Amino acid sequence: MIVVGGGVVGLTTAVVLAESGQQVRVWAREAAEHTTSAVAGGLWWPYRIEPEPLVGAWALESLAVYEELAARPQESGVRLVEGVHEGTRLDELGAWADRVAGLREVPAGLEARLPVIDMPVHLAWLRERFARAGGTVEEREVSDLAAVPAGVVVNCTGLGAHSLVPDPAVHPVRGQLVVVENPGITSWYTSAKHSDDTSTYFIPQPDRLLLGGTAQDGAWSLEPDPATAAAIVARCAAVRPEIAGARVLGHRVGLRPVRPAVRLERQCLPDGRVLVHNYGHGGAGITVAWGCAREAAGLTRPAA
Repeated sequence: MIVVGGGVVGLTTAVVLAESGQQVRVWAREAAEHTTSAVAGGLWWPYRIEPEPLVGAWALESLAVYEELAARPQESGVRLVEGVHEGTRLDELGAWADRVAGLREVPAGLEARLPVIDMPVHLAWLRERFARAGGTVEEREVSDLAAVPAGVVVNCTGLGAHSLVPDPAVHPVRGQLVVVENPGITSWYTSAKHSDDTSTYFIPQPDRLLLGGTAQDGAWSLEPDPATAAAIVARCAAVRPEIAGARVLGHRVGLRPVRPAVRLERQCLPDGRVLVHNYGHGGAGITVAWGCAREAAGLTRPAA
């Protein structure tokens, strides 16, 4: 069995499959630290992903895993951190929100203690866990899913599915972040609307503070824009003034693989082999990774 794609969705799916006793290889175009997953802010929350009823179930299943992993933050990269979603109310969310322990309305919006994932650490942990289960990762470029030499192929290529499937329904929503020295902020903050191409958020990681952000639909550029970066810092500093003087450590750009609905389905190839698609997770690949991985693993099994 070969999983194509080495981001958080691909590696998590590979872990689930390998730990179920399957012989699994991951073929990845690039190392995990160079994927969109590696530059993600890392806050668990369904964002830019559909359909909501399915997303809620996948997200809650993943939340339970992250809450367990938070007991080993240095190893897993997962911590539970307090924060506020400003301007968001419970009645704007789906039924899944009622099952998030501690999610509560406050005058500013919604307050919660949620998983914050240090993505470089977590991706390395996933890769090590996969290796312990007997899996291997190879850097391989795939141009034709049907040509991948395995009885079962799992497509976790994210935005790569746009040209690889090909699937024009999956498209980029560009996110730009600024990485700064943390001036002592210990809680996360977001203020974002799906209809806007800018947002304001900051997420504390162990050795840095991530500032965001943008949601530029259809933009493919991976080059950081200096004017956008300055605007991000200014928006965040308007919420927490101490951010204005924080030393900039770097800039990040990631392209969220957005689709009208996540594609998680089984396809039979003409030669009888099985192709399972697991892509199109938008801005919530981390949030739904374990739920989607377990469903994808189920689709690899022979039909009853």
